[in-house]
Amino acid sequence: MGDHELKLLGMWASPFVLRARLALSFKGLSYEYIEEEIFGNKSALLDKSNPVHKKVPVLIHKDKSICESQIIVEYIDEVFSGTGPSLLPVDPYDRAVARFWAAYIDDKLFSLFMMMIKGKTTEDKAKGRRHSFAVAETLEGALKGCSKGKSFFGGDNVGFLDIVLGGFVAWVHTRDILSRSKQFDAGKTPLLAAWLERFCALDATKAVMPDVEKLVELSKMRQARDDAAAAAVSQSN
Repeated sequence: MGDHELKLLGMWASPFVLRARLALSFKGLSYEYIEEEIFGNKSALLDKSNPVHKKVPVLIHKDKSICESQIIVEYIDEVFSGTGPSLLPVDPYDRAVARFWAAYIDDKLFSLFMMMIKGKTTEDKAKGRRHSFAVAETLEGALKGCSKGKSFFGGDNVGFLDIVLGGFVAWVHTRDILSRSKQFDAGKTPLLAAWLERFCALDATKAVMPDVEKLVELSKMRQARDDAAAAAVSQSN
């Protein structure tokens, strides 16, 4: 697969961009990666490629744009079915179950991550953290059911759900460092804790994983900015 056929518009810290990069990595596909300045002046290419939401990631394949990370993963798996491992389950029921849990991850886990990062008060952030542990316990059951006792959600090999949840692993490590606690605790969610270690140890994962130390610094910088903004509002009242 030539680089000219596949391009990925992204932002290095985005878990959704990482999700697309993981799919491309596990499928063994080469592509051109284009870093976007999503908090400043967005490129004309991004505006053109995703005119509705103007967000990353966007996969461009032969000048056709595919948006939204889960859709991108499914597209990659379907279009390049003869390349690398299959990501989506073959069985229609198993596929439906995988899509259900993928939607759950984006609906529950992401929203709680945002609460932990952008909560207006310390109490809000702590509440997000508590609720995220409950979500982790639910995902522990999902892993047990989907893996059928094997190493990954996809069974013996990484599959669709591993990629979907895998997009968040760098931020899981980041939040662990900042909160000094484990999101996937071996005592409460032993299957997820073991999954996290196995998934992060894979070469295809390590090839695209962002630097956690940089994510920690980014989080601290955003927190300082938000605190300064809140202080300015408080002083003006």
